[in-house]
Amino acid sequence: MIEFEYWLLLLFPLFFVLGWAAARIDIRHLVKESRSLPRSYFQGLNFLLNEQPDRAIEAFVDAVKVDPQTVELHFALGSLFRRRGETERAIRMHQSLVDRDDLASDLKLQALAELGQDYLKAGLLDRAEEVYTKLRGTALDEEAKRNLLEIFQLEKDWAKAIKIAEELPDIATHKEIAEYHCELAAAEMMRARPEAAAEYLRLALERNRKCVRASLLLGDMAAGQERYDDAITSWQRIEQQDPAYLALVAQRLLEAFRKQDRRDAGLLLLRGYLERYPSLDLLDVVFQLVLESEGVDAAYALVRDELKRNPTLLGFDKLIEARLLIAPPEARGDLELAKSIVQGYTRRLARYRCDNCGFKARQFYWRCPACGGWETYSPKRTEEFDLTP
Repeated sequence: MIEFEYWLLLLFPLFFVLGWAAARIDIRHLVKESRSLPRSYFQGLNFLLNEQPDRAIEAFVDAVKVDPQTVELHFALGSLFRRRGETERAIRMHQSLVDRDDLASDLKLQALAELGQDYLKAGLLDRAEEVYTKLRGTALDEEAKRNLLEIFQLEKDWAKAIKIAEELPDIATHKEIAEYHCELAAAEMMRARPEAAAEYLRLALERNRKCVRASLLLGDMAAGQERYDDAITSWQRIEQQDPAYLALVAQRLLEAFRKQDRRDAGLLLLRGYLERYPSLDLLDVVFQLVLESEGVDAAYALVRDELKRNPTLLGFDKLIEARLLIAPPEARGDLELAKSIVQGYTRRLARYRCDNCGFKARQFYWRCPACGGWETYSPKRTEEFDLTP
């Protein structure tokens, strides 16, 4: 049998007294703090509870004016203004914290980082860059580097982007750094400086051997110099890198083979691509070559067989186009009507879509204009993408 120590009973009143005293101290502290808060602070809370956010914000602004020491409220209001798009007010709120001499160093760094976000939101990239440059070497160094990378991309300062990306191996991938080199190469090509462009493309492939864009640009540069064999070799390399992107160079390959008067060799190559990697862009190019080399009936048969293999509205539109070439005059009116109806639907389908955010565009982008992702656009059109198993 367990023996009970009666003296333990004396501890219960002691615990009760200690708990009561602690509660009294907490209550007094809470009352003291609440009395120190301005009346407008409680008005703001009341507006929030009554689902009146605009009036609540104005009340909190009044509270800040009455008691400038409410640092947390400054941060909260500044972030709220930024989310609402009121960047000028957000900047003023965070700047007032940065300018305070009595603010602790960690809070001043936080205020500076928030100010940088305000400038970014407002599109004041030079000021945002200045702020995050100041944060380099501090406790917020990693955050500063991430934001600087985003700023340099928005400013298209690819040399700086490469330099900062190399300091962020966990954030910037080899694929993205290769794209920065491709951006520099494209700019040099626009300036008619092929040697500099070739060096950037070499660096891009060094970073990412599967960089399709580098191979595409090398081919474009060679074709511009009428080195069509080199151009074709560069574009053919894409099959080993990512064959889905062959759709982007199909027309280029067609033109290169035409320049060399090698239509048969081009048809053999592109027909093989179409068989292995079906695509509407490849179909369109092969259709042109077959029409030139083998005639209207063969071109119609090609489109019909491909439509059976990969049924799409865009493919059906191409079939009507091929049928019009061999149709008797009395049937062309109905076919043209059918084609116009189908085209009304296919205009909405013939778009590229970002795999990351779903943004659709009529032209292909290497970097999504909506979410900023690199190589997030599928080289296939929307309808093809939806039908991919």
